[in-house]
Amino acid sequence: MKFKMPLPLLLVTIALVANTGCRKEKEQSFDIVSARDDARAELSWNDVFETVDEVASNTDGLKSGNFPCVDTCIVDTLASPMTLLIDFGSDYCVGNDGRTRTGQILVTFTGRYRDPGTVIVITPQNHYVDGYLIEGVKTVTNQGNNGNGQPYFSVVVSEASITAPNNEYTITWNSTRTRTWISGYNTLALWDDVYEITGEANGINRDGEAFSVAITEALRLALNCPWITSGTVQITPSNGPLRVRDYGNGTCDNDATVTVNGNVYEIVL
Repeated sequence: MKFKMPLPLLLVTIALVANTGCRKEKEQSFDIVSARDDARAELSWNDVFETVDEVASNTDGLKSGNFPCVDTCIVDTLASPMTLLIDFGSDYCVGNDGRTRTGQILVTFTGRYRDPGTVIVITPQNHYVDGYLIEGVKTVTNQGNNGNGQPYFSVVVSEASITAPNNEYTITWNSTRTRTWISGYNTLALWDDVYEITGEANGINRDGEAFSVAITEALRLALNCPWITSGTVQITPSNGPLRVRDYGNGTCDNDATVTVNGNVYEIVL
């Protein structure tokens, strides 16, 4: 015998099922949004640093390089501190790493990048990378050599925000890191430079939720790759369980995973 459900009850049942499906999808998305937004902030500010590292000249205290999309590069070594203005112009240009950039980056520095005690302050100005507006201040201080003879730097990002294309959302972010130069510091070449990054961060994701971040396995940043290639990060939202972001085993790609309550989600950085 077939049971025929009354039409009003059928409609209510369909609505409940649909609403449950949407809620599950939203909850599942919410599980990783802080991890995804922190990864975007990390990527954006690493890109700013790498750009400065590549564009600046030896004479001006940083490193030599050839960046094809820079319209002008203005240096003032008589100022105190010295200044460097990197201008990408107003038209998007695709760099060697496949990313598009526009706007400016203002850099002040008290000495050479390799000299202990040097303080470098990096301020993006109307600077977009792949359509994301990057704002804030990054301060890099050379702390000399560690016990292994490797140069290391304190890196503080303050009052930072990353705004998605078309103002879709904004992430705010602050971080305090130690960046250790583990390879390439004995050469003048750029593409053999490798850094390890440790430290912590905090921010507010696109949904207005606060989160904190702790690097549990050092992030590996090789300048011959536009992505972080390995390392793990713990992200703790203000009202949710711990998330763990894993950058993988060293392969140069933009893939990572986020684990929440034993569930593993794949994300594209």
